Amino acid sequence: MDPEKYVAEFIERARVAQAEFETYSQEEVDRAVRAIGKAVFDAAEPLAKLAVEETRMGRYEDKIAKNSGKTKITWDRLKGVKSRGIIARHEDEGIVEVAKPMGVIGCIPPTTNPTMTPAHNAMCALKGGNALLISPHPRAKKTGVETVRIMREALEAMGAPADLIQIIPDPTLEISSLVMSMCDCTIATGGPGMVKAVYSSGKPAFGVGAGNVQTIVDTDADLELSAQQIVRSRTYDNGVLCTCEQCIHVQEDIYGEMVRLFQQEGAFYISEQADVDALRAALFPNGAINKDAVGASPQFIGSLAGLDVPEDAKLLMVKVDAYGADELLCKEKLCPVMCVASYGTWEEGVANAKTNLLHEGAGHSAIVRSHTAEHVDYAGEQLPVSRIGVNMIGSSGLGGAFDNGLNPTATLGCGSWGNNSISENLWWHHLVNIARIAVALPDVQVPSDEEVWGE
Repeated sequence: MDPEKYVAEFIERARVAQAEFETYSQEEVDRAVRAIGKAVFDAAEPLAKLAVEETRMGRYEDKIAKNSGKTKITWDRLKGVKSRGIIARHEDEGIVEVAKPMGVIGCIPPTTNPTMTPAHNAMCALKGGNALLISPHPRAKKTGVETVRIMREALEAMGAPADLIQIIPDPTLEISSLVMSMCDCTIATGGPGMVKAVYSSGKPAFGVGAGNVQTIVDTDADLELSAQQIVRSRTYDNGVLCTCEQCIHVQEDIYGEMVRLFQQEGAFYISEQADVDALRAALFPNGAINKDAVGASPQFIGSLAGLDVPEDAKLLMVKVDAYGADELLCKEKLCPVMCVASYGTWEEGVANAKTNLLHEGAGHSAIVRSHTAEHVDYAGEQLPVSRIGVNMIGSSGLGGAFDNGLNPTATLGCGSWGNNSISENLWWHHLVNIARIAVALPDVQVPSDEEVWGE
């Protein structure tokens, strides 16, 4: 098989389908977007089961919520939005904006999100009049194929071309690279190697940076609610999301109470130096995350470190006294393990979080649990991240939720910090070209030099 010819055949079918789709009205486009989103929403449970069985990562119940929740909020935010033809008129500026499809969008989803990412990318791509070609992770290809089959059937049922959404059934690294270089644009939500490859493809691309969400707890925070939400978030899908809280910075006066509340919520506290060292060695045997630990249970992770973890423990909580390059446990951990550290002043807490982020996770996200506006603003100015959630759950909030204004997404751009092209949540408007009709404004008085430059 000639890999280039193989990929070219998929792209040609996509171009034929996209050319037809480009003639559709806004109402017909929206019908297609709704159809594929609702199809995945309805199949959330069997797709979650298949994903857990195939990838051996995460939690079945959480993947159901992820599949249904993301498609639901994505459609809720997309419906009624003008995305085809003239989408805006700025009369005062004499500008008319016209949205035009990019064409065929490539999608390289991660093994941790084999259903939700393709579904979200497909909804956004079709909203802009595009077609989508998916090259799944080899460890999640069955789930990817089934997800696409369901969406294709939904398109066929409404009379739209099924080839608007296609998937490579047997992906390889070479084929994924060809998808990146042959599509008009690619979204890569995999690991750093894949993201680096997509930005080297010679085509426009959207990638993500490493996550390492820092959480800073202020003295005026609702401590009980914070503990409940942080534990719920950190254990969501066994911690595989890049939006899960990683290191919790707690003011020293409330540290003991916060630890007690975490334990009350099911956290197994590890503070003895020998146990901390054992966990570090098990999680980062060569300085990089142990792949066997990704998406695993706290009991299994404990066994890797020789620790006896109770059956009712929901996560491992480890005390750290160093930050950044001086403590491997402060890196991103795609499993139900979180660090907890104390700080003195708010400025110190922010500085410690910043140190961790600059070592890993710059550009991604942070959570601030505070009701002091000055503290929130200070963290917003100091932390090198693209999004800061205030008194919210990281796992389901930073990627967009009904209770915040962030766009719902599966791809969280990390800006130049993360070597990404965007510093916001990927949305449909990133997947269209926008032409601007500029009309000369009548009776414009050109300001004098003095009016422009002043003294």
